[in-house]
Amino acid sequence: MKLELKKFGTTLSSRPAAREAWLSTRSYILSDKKSDEKIEIDFDGVQVLTPSWADEFISSMNQEYPNDVILLPSENASVKMSLEFVSKR
Repeated sequence: MKLELKKFGTTLSSRPAAREAWLSTRSYILSDKKSDEKIEIDFDGVQVLTPSWADEFISSMNQEYPNDVILLPSENASVKMSLEFVSKR
């Protein structure tokens, strides 16, 4: 299952917005997830990703699906730096 973050906007910047995106994703998108299915998070089309948004959304996703989340690579510096920051926490 591929989750395109650009569906939530091109600038992903606040913890409350990430929480809303996570709750929506969990309720409407991931409700159809099969138990052995991986979740690929696609950052294509995202121009700005802040550490607070990434932390809230990705940490929630990892907590609920600890072995199923795959972060697809991105060349975007904002995405790279935010993911690096969050991974160190």
